[in-house]
Amino acid sequence: MIERYIGLMSGTSMDGIDAVLVMIDGDTLRVESALSHPWPTAHELHALCTPGDNEIDRMGVADNLVAREFAVATHALLAKTGLTPADIRAIGSHGQTIRHRPQLGFTLQIGNAALLAALTGIDVIADFRTMDMALGGQGAPLVPAFHQAFFARPGALRVVLNLGGIANISVLPGNPGGVYGFDTGPANTLLDGWYRRHHPKGAGYDAGGKWAASGKPIPTLLEQLLAHPYFSAPHPKSTGREMFTLDWLDGELADSAYDPVDVQRTLQALTCHSIARQLPARPESVGTSQPSAELFVCGGGAHNTPLLKELASLLPAWRIASTFDLGLAPDWVEGAAFAWLAMCFVHRKPGNLPAVTGASRPAVLGALYPAR
Repeated sequence: MIERYIGLMSGTSMDGIDAVLVMIDGDTLRVESALSHPWPTAHELHALCTPGDNEIDRMGVADNLVAREFAVATHALLAKTGLTPADIRAIGSHGQTIRHRPQLGFTLQIGNAALLAALTGIDVIADFRTMDMALGGQGAPLVPAFHQAFFARPGALRVVLNLGGIANISVLPGNPGGVYGFDTGPANTLLDGWYRRHHPKGAGYDAGGKWAASGKPIPTLLEQLLAHPYFSAPHPKSTGREMFTLDWLDGELADSAYDPVDVQRTLQALTCHSIARQLPARPESVGTSQPSAELFVCGGGAHNTPLLKELASLLPAWRIASTFDLGLAPDWVEGAAFAWLAMCFVHRKPGNLPAVTGASRPAVLGALYPAR
């Protein structure tokens, strides 16, 4: 039976809202349309990611703001496709993460799902992470189950790398029981924050990695940053912008006189080295005899050519490509994943992988907010 779902996603970079319309027919998924809706302002959302004054009131206002902007994105997608709310089985809304503290047993995504359902006239499935955490899991990353369903190939080692604010990998060895994944650490969050500090009137991020490419890496600083205990911690593990902050970076820099552009170049190297050091050493280490290993990149960082070139230089044995090669544009993979998770909820299918999150068992994820 053919069903249509909309996935709504705003990641840790907070660079926009992805709205993705997917058609699902059994085991077939096809992205029919997608768009990115800009945030009118993300300043308050960024501010809520760290403790501050009057947090509850500010969070309540932001909760409704996120829902209203998600609704605007949904209506724009419907207008683009000529569809109506009645054509959509459900919305899978990730919401906006403002705090992720798995070590304290909680994660918090805002985006008032009841308001979103009322504004769109479409049932909303949201709150995907908390059931996994209730079962002892990290609540993240959730996309490896989607990657396994649509990107795995029997007998081949494939890794899907998402380069958002935080980088995460899904290791797909070709045998379903061997799938695992985790957050490797920062991807764009430090790069974006450092860029904004030194280019307050700029685009908000280092477009195409051009500023970083004009600098030189600082080897001693790189090794100092790589000494963060998160990188050597075993998985299951997940993290967020709460751990890798500019305050943390400032503490590592102390009173150094490094050129800001060289720090930016070093932060790019931090992203690449932390990923490369946590990938499987070779195909046979994850139970496949195939000699090839493929890394498919998605997320906003997939457009950062200098970063991808540096990563490739660290992984000469890997073929590195975009998820375009797997039939899904890199910008829409996470939105499609949350549309798929909404379908899993509707049909009472587990959406988590305990080997990834550390949960005690597979579980149906999410909660329903009916439109009527």
